[in-house]
Amino acid sequence: MVLKETFFLKNMFSNNCAKLIEYVLNEKEGITIISIELGKLIVEYNNTLVSKEQIGFWLDELGFGIIIDPNQEIVEKTKLAAFDLIFKSLNTNSLIRNSDYISEILQLPYDKISRVFSQVTGVKLEKYIILLKIEKIKELLIENEYSLSEIAFIMDYSSVQYFSNQFKNIVGITITKYKENPQKYRRSIDSFII
Repeated sequence: MVLKETFFLKNMFSNNCAKLIEYVLNEKEGITIISIELGKLIVEYNNTLVSKEQIGFWLDELGFGIIIDPNQEIVEKTKLAAFDLIFKSLNTNSLIRNSDYISEILQLPYDKISRVFSQVTGVKLEKYIILLKIEKIKELLIENEYSLSEIAFIMDYSSVQYFSNQFKNIVGITITKYKENPQKYRRSIDSFII
């Protein structure tokens, strides 16, 4: 019998994640991917050849566990929205705007999103967003296309001094020191998986 199943997945931060899942599952007999997007996979599978549990095992082996807990689903959707906000759209305006954006994407009140995020991860959502901003700043520094003033403006800091101080507080070194050996201080996006 062919069954259709929707899986909500953890840790999908890029299209490469979707490509990896697609590559692995396309090699398995009895399973067809209907659609795949960040955080969501829809498949049809022949339950005489493969089980829902087996699909879950394969996804888990790749690091994309299935979300069952509704609060965990909120956290994963929040991570994806924050990642999109910082890395894709560069819409890093004030926290109020960040909160509006995330609330709109999840269709939930921001105070609930923030509370659930903190309860599940042990990290405040605002802190998580700042960590993502710092990683985007590192990327911009490596690209060397913008001055520090331009980066501060792009990332919505009120001044270069505030931007520099926050960078040093989070990374532990000055921007100048970072630029000397950026690979030493880069973090994998996997390190943002809480």
